[in-house]
Formats: sequence, structure tokens, C-alpha cells
Amino acid sequence: MQLVQLGPIDYSIMIIYVLFVLGIGWVLRTYMKTSSDFLTSGRSIPAWVTGLAFISANLGALELVGMAASGAKYGIATAHFYWVGAIPAMVFLAIFMMPFYYGSKARSVPEYLKMRFDERVRCLNSITFAVMTVFASGISMNALAKLLHQLLKWDYNISLWICSAVVLVYVLKGGLTSAIYTEVLQFFMIVLGFAPVVYLGLKDVGGWTVLKEQLHQVAQNPAALELNSKTFAPDAWTSAWKPLLGGPSANPMGVDIFAMVFGLGFVLSFGYWCTNFLVVQRAMAAKNMSAARRTPLIAAVPKMIFPILVILPGMLAIGLASMGKDGYDLPKRLIPTAAYAPAVEAVKTASITNIDATIEKIAKATGLKINKDKVAAMVVANTATPLSEEQLKEQLGKTVAENDYDGVILSLVTKYCPTGLLGLALTALLASFMSGMAGNVTAFNTVWTYDLYQAYIARNKSDAHYLWMGKAVTVVGILLSIACAYFASNYNNAMDVIQLVFGFVNAPLFATFVLGMFWARTTGTGAFLGLLLGTATSAVFHALTLATGNTPGIKGGYITVVQYFPSEMAQNFWLAAFAFTVCFVLTVAISLATRRTKSNEELKGLVYSLTPKIKDEEQNWLLRPAVLGVILLIACVILNYIFW
Repeated sequence: MQLVQLGPIDYSIMIIYVLFVLGIGWVLRTYMKTSSDFLTSGRSIPAWVTGLAFISANLGALELVGMAASGAKYGIATAHFYWVGAIPAMVFLAIFMMPFYYGSKARSVPEYLKMRFDERVRCLNSITFAVMTVFASGISMNALAKLLHQLLKWDYNISLWICSAVVLVYVLKGGLTSAIYTEVLQFFMIVLGFAPVVYLGLKDVGGWTVLKEQLHQVAQNPAALELNSKTFAPDAWTSAWKPLLGGPSANPMGVDIFAMVFGLGFVLSFGYWCTNFLVVQRAMAAKNMSAARRTPLIAAVPKMIFPILVILPGMLAIGLASMGKDGYDLPKRLIPTAAYAPAVEAVKTASITNIDATIEKIAKATGLKINKDKVAAMVVANTATPLSEEQLKEQLGKTVAENDYDGVILSLVTKYCPTGLLGLALTALLASFMSGMAGNVTAFNTVWTYDLYQAYIARNKSDAHYLWMGKAVTVVGILLSIACAYFASNYNNAMDVIQLVFGFVNAPLFATFVLGMFWARTTGTGAFLGLLLGTATSAVFHALTLATGNTPGIKGGYITVVQYFPSEMAQNFWLAAFAFTVCFVLTVAISLATRRTKSNEELKGLVYSLTPKIKDEEQNWLLRPAVLGVILLIACVILNYIFW
């Protein structure tokens, strides 16, 4: 990737942003007098703020890097993460689930599970959620450190630790309130920073019509850009639904209608938006029930049009690479520094008559897929006129046949952003990743303090003690996130790894919630064992399956491989569907075989059929959650039809 030089104005924009977010934490520090102030914002924030924070909490690596990466890798089908995998679930959360969360006065999702079931379910969910949040936080910071290393050649480790320290300072000072107001600032920074990149890219490629024509050509020969070894119908990258009708082999994502609708549209989406405390926490911080229910609906409006900012850049990158516009090419995975020495030695000792052996040595040294033709050309050139060490390293980088999809958005930023605009775009990325970490850490410290520490380790302590613990575990959460960032560096698409994490945790949890909220007969024992075995099923499924092209290891198949999937995304969708089904069936069966421990009276306000229905008191009927929800769903259907 092209190395960029930041000007004084670029550095000034980044420094001003960092000082501003630190200032938010510093100003809010005087309001952090109780553990509730620090961990839950005291339920005092207006709906428009919690609404923007609700969507911004999800705007970390998952959106900016992961969605652009998936836009390049899979095309417009990535929009399903919004129009199928987000909006319906956000509407459901607002209309049906927020009354239970907010009305029960629970401070967290695990605490609601304790009220509905028992301490066992609360403890299990607290542990799995804590693991998920530090992984998601680590993914954001890994993406940020990679960005700074690739664009500016800043050391990966130093970048990771310094940016984490900045997040630590403002969260430690202002708690959840600081994170929420920073997320609102981040929302506007992202729009201002990336709208120009999308506009300039679309103009450069010749408009949407020309882009579609280029993507039609790419679909028929994706191997030319190292996208896929298969060939597809012309509309594989530009149609959201038609390629799915042909089955997994007919689309680059490698999924069918069932996996998309059930795996993503139901299990993963509802599991994430309705049970993930990271986003639900923003709505629970609203000042009243009405504001809490409007929070996800307010967030759904920009969420619906965000594919323009985050998916379209990935598609533009494919179009530009196909055209060879100004020499643009998709970014390739970087060869590890330690791998250069054996790879260079393999080239120096290579024989033109035995290129395959050289390729095998280079692939083994780098751990990457290598282009045979480019290696052959390099060996021939080096044999004719010996190349210098630096020249060989440069040529080796060009032989890598594995795209770094996470680098797509960065490559467009460097291509289109001049001084000033570059600083704004990089600051938007900086804001996104740091806010993603802050959001996960604030959710982590709340669950640890209230649902693990206070519940099981140190009961009946003073509020000041829990405030101290909340701050102390914030430091621990940052350190664990850094460790997870190093793990995430093994993946070349942040979207793939985040969906894997969600599949492990949220998919079986959603089955528990559906039964708990809508079936009073669900017992604590059924919920606990169903959730435990459902989560274990995720691990077993992952250990027995693998995406085509991957080697058994951290990406699956570490016991044995009994099923191959066309892509990591397809593997994740089926994992989620399988885990949900196992948890649902086992919970029903065990609940029918065990005795209820809570009466109908105890379950009022926790189970839908036993809870008095909320009457919307908005004078303007258009502002009622049910009406707004229907409008949003109609708009979603229209978008799916347009891009069918």
C-alpha cells in the first residue's frame, strides 16, 4: 500500500480530535459520583443522543473496515447486513423488547436474565458476553494499528498501545456518558470524512452505470483480481438477491437463501441487536421509556443508508482495479518481516526449471498464497541480472496472491484525499476504531462489576467500592482487548472474524431470549443447559468445519473437517443457525421435563403474555414506535426490491 505523508493540517485535525475526546472525559469526570453514574449514565440521556450513540457503537472495525472489505469480496450482497440483518431486528427491539429491558429496571442484559430465570443463566451470559466484548474491542484496535502501520509506517505495537491508552483515559474519567457523547461526535466525523471519498471514487470510475458494467466483467473472471477461483453470472456483485437463488456456488459469498434469511436475517441479526448489551446499553441509558423505545428507531434511519458510505467503497475498489485506473490495484497481504530472509534466499537459490519448489518455499516462509507466474518472472529477472536485497523484497510483495480486504478503505483514502481531507478521513477512522473499543469496554466493565463481581465475589459492599472496581476493571478490559487485537491480526477480513464471535455468543443467546420473553413455561434449568450446550455446539461446529482454501487451525477444522463451506461467511451463517436451533430445541425439551421455579406473578414485566401492554401516549401518531417501525420496514422492502 502506498505510504502517505501527512501535512501539518492533517496532524492538527487528528490532535484536535484526540484532545477533544479527552476533554469530554475531563469535563464529565465531576459527574461520576456513583457507580450508576459511571457504569449506566444514571438513565439521563435524551433520545437523539442515545439514538446516534446506538448506531455509532456499531461503527467500529465492523462497519468501516469490515463492510468495505466485504463490499469488495462479496459485492452488494453485503447490504443484507443492513436491510435484512439490522433494520427488522432494530424495529423488533424497539417495539417488543425495550419495554422489558427498561421496565424491569435491569442494569444490564445479564441482570434481566437473572430476573427472568436464575443466577446460573446470568453468570453464563456474563462470562460469554465479557469474552465477546474484548474480542470485538480487540478487532477495532487491530484494524486501527494496521491502518497506522500501513499508511504512515508507524510501528504496529506502539500504535496499538498508545491509542488504547487514549481510550483508557477518557473512559476512566467520564465512564459510559463519555463514551456515548464521543460516539455522537464520531458519527458526524465518519459522515464528513467518508462522503468525499465515495463521491470522488464514484466520479472517477464514471458513475454507477459504468461501475456496474465493470463489476459484471469481474464476476465472469474474478480470478483476475484474486477474488475467487470460480466464475459467476454477470450480476453476482451487483444484485443482492438473484445470485442467492442459484445456491452457494452461484454467488461469491457462498450462501443460499436459507442461510441468508435464517442464519443472518433471523439468528445473527436478532441475536446481535436484541441481546447484545453493547448496543442495548445505549437505549437503557435513555431518560425514560419513550426515549428508550425511540432509540433504535432513530438509529435505524441512518443505518438504512449507511451502505453508501461503507459498502460502496469496496465495490468501487473492485471497479477501479478491474479498469486499472491510474495503476490502482487491490491491496495485498503484507509479508511478515521475519519471513523476508528465507523468502529472499529461496529466490536467490531458485532454478528456472524448478519454479514449483521455489513457490513452495516462499509460501511456507510467508504463510501466504503466491502467484506462480509472478514468481517465475522474478526468478528469470534475478537470474539474468541479480537484483538487490531491497528489489527482491519489493518484487516478493508483488507475488502475493492474497488480497488484504481490510486495506481496501485505506487504499481509497490514500488515493483520493489530499492534505486536509486526508487528515479528516484518517481522523474519522481513528474515531471509529477508538470509539468501538470504548463502547465494548464500557459494556465489559458494567457486566463485570454488576453481574460478576457484585453478584458473586464481593456482595454488599459500598457504592464507592463498586465505583472503584468499575474503574479498575476498565484498565483490565483495555489490556485484554490489546491481547485480542493480536489474535485478530491472523484474519484478513474483520467482518469474517466478528461474525464468528457473534455466532458463538449471540446465536444461542437469542434462542434463550425468544423462549424466555414469549413462553412462560421456560425454566431456569432449561435456559441454562440450553444456552450452555448451544454455545458448546458453536465450538464443536467450528472445530468440524472449514471454509474452502483455509488450512485447519484457528479458522476451523481443528479436530477434523467433515464439511467445507465456500467462504468463511457461509461457515459463520451456518454455525449461527446450528447453534440457535440446538439451543432452542434443548431449552424447550428440558423446560418441559423440569419444574418451574417462578410463578406468573413473579414473571409480570418479564414475559410478554403476562405483562400489561404499553399504550403509546404520543400525541402525534406518526411518532409512535409501532408506526415508525412499519414505515422503516416498508422502506427496507423498497430498498431490497430496487437492488434485487
